[in-house]
Amino acid sequence: MPTEHYVAWWNLENLFDEEDAPPTRRTEKVWRTIKNDIAGWTPALRDRKVSQLASVIAQMNSGNGPDLLGVCEVENRFVVDLLVAAVQTLLPGRAYGVAHAETDDARGIDVAFIYDTSRLEVPPDETFFHVVMRRNATREIVQVNFKTLPAGRTWSVFGNHWPSRSGGQFESQGYRQIAGETLGYFHQRALEVHGPGTPVLAMGDFNDEPFDSSLVIHALSVRQRARVLNAQTPLLWNLAWRYAGGRDAPGGQPDGTFYFDNQPNVLDQFLVNKNMAADPAPIRVLSETASILRFPGTSSGGDYPRPVPFGGMGKPIDQDGFSDHFPIAVRVVEDD
Repeated sequence: MPTEHYVAWWNLENLFDEEDAPPTRRTEKVWRTIKNDIAGWTPALRDRKVSQLASVIAQMNSGNGPDLLGVCEVENRFVVDLLVAAVQTLLPGRAYGVAHAETDDARGIDVAFIYDTSRLEVPPDETFFHVVMRRNATREIVQVNFKTLPAGRTWSVFGNHWPSRSGGQFESQGYRQIAGETLGYFHQRALEVHGPGTPVLAMGDFNDEPFDSSLVIHALSVRQRARVLNAQTPLLWNLAWRYAGGRDAPGGQPDGTFYFDNQPNVLDQFLVNKNMAADPAPIRVLSETASILRFPGTSSGGDYPRPVPFGGMGKPIDQDGFSDHFPIAVRVVEDD
């Protein structure tokens, strides 16, 4: 029987360690950058946020939890391990591993993968951190060449948290265009190194919409599956178009993973290459399952159903909140 992998992505909204975290967990450079924002962030608040996030993750996949989860806005491995422990308390049948390393981001926030070790493994020297060049430090793109179990297929997965729109969407767009070029380049490199049939999945908070130039022109992601299958140049099929909505969306309400001034933005997306878009294919995406996840209590409701944030880092704290982004999910099928 084919194996089905439930894949999710979530921007966890500043999952930071406590204010007085030891130097082994926070560098002096990061401390100087965030010390004013993190004032009053106690171990109790950190652990409450972890518990809130874990309660959502455990509801994914019909209460079975994800097989592969990409996350961003985590400060260090310590808080990722706290999150994994909290999830496994709720899902004792799972055994999760973590792929993470510190990046050079000025605020110390990283990208990480949490994966079921009975389904996926990370071979030695198959985790890479691709620098996105800009004038000040930013998050790298994280690439992990997973091996699926038991089949042993290589599956290249890219975790993205592209430069934000701080300072203005258009003033900062060049940074995200560079990130798009970086992703496009290493997509092609994955095919060169591991073979032209390598399945590639890119997921993340791209801080741009599916139609923005950083994704369309620079990362080479498109809306049409046929273009990806027929192109000579490696393209990516952007599955976020399925849940982005528009004027014809149900109830006339476009959807979003993040809201700014009550405007829905589809910043969190899944992109796949032709080796996952094809049917049949050894590892293929079920595109119709790509969706935004709204579990009870995580949405504000009303006319503008935005996420309920936990806050912190200089923002008001709601201990019943979660994150300022909704998670997204998609199912992937692997042949025996």
